[in-house]
Amino acid sequence: MIWNDYKSIIQPIDLSKITSQNIQLSILREDLIHSEISGNKYRKLKYNFLEAEKLGFNKIITFGGAFSNHIAATAAAGKEYGFETIGIIRGEELANKIEENATLRFAKNCGMQLYFISREEYRKKEENSFIESLNNKFQNSYVVPEGGTNSLAIRGCKEILHENCTEYDFITTAIGTSGTIAGLMESAKPHQQILGFPSLKGDFIQNDIENLTKKQNFTIFNEYHFGGYGKVSEELINFVNYFKQTNQIQLDPIYTGKMVFGIFELIKNHYFSEYSKILMVHTGGLQGIEGMNQQLKKKNKITIE
Repeated sequence: MIWNDYKSIIQPIDLSKITSQNIQLSILREDLIHSEISGNKYRKLKYNFLEAEKLGFNKIITFGGAFSNHIAATAAAGKEYGFETIGIIRGEELANKIEENATLRFAKNCGMQLYFISREEYRKKEENSFIESLNNKFQNSYVVPEGGTNSLAIRGCKEILHENCTEYDFITTAIGTSGTIAGLMESAKPHQQILGFPSLKGDFIQNDIENLTKKQNFTIFNEYHFGGYGKVSEELINFVNYFKQTNQIQLDPIYTGKMVFGIFELIKNHYFSEYSKILMVHTGGLQGIEGMNQQLKKKNKITIE
């Protein structure tokens, strides 16, 4: 089973219309490393799949919601590397809506077995008794946590930064389950600061990160989640479309779009000093755009181009 050691390209971003400051902004194109196992999901799954193979498992169980990038990526990886995959999906009401949901439809077409449970039951997903019941139901299975975050995922995310990233003062990333930012913190050079932008609403992110790494080289910006996970506004959608028009780079509205919006706001507000060098990590997640646009159209809202 071969997982490549990708070194993502770095692309400069034009800031001439945003600021007169002498600031260098670039984006690390992790979204380009694989067409279906995109961005940080490739990094997170790499060592989990290798470990599953090493231990002799032939099935992968994991967890996610209706628009989960992780569910889509795990299904695609299972298809590519010959593993059966089982997705434990939050929300029993989705069982009859698979074909309406782009993410679940894709996962099913990749061969993933979808197992729908109530939101109440889903909250027990980390309890030993719940995991044990899954192992009894789906025997010879390797369990990957929601979002893919565990020590093996962090090991994979430590490989995001490469030698061409060392000149940057700030590395920025969106935050979901905190595995990506933990990996970046572990691999960053002593002079580099990691800036994190949660896509979820809540004050638990700091604790999540501190449970994953002892490093303290990070700052969290909680102002740019737009109401929480999966929540967007017309302002955010307009920004994602503007960024694509001016830079020919597609952002997703759940993670990277919010992070890039936050960086632009910080630059406008002179958060960064003159001659700062900033590298934004594009963590992929573009598969979720179709589902988001479906929701926006139902509400007669502006959509992602």
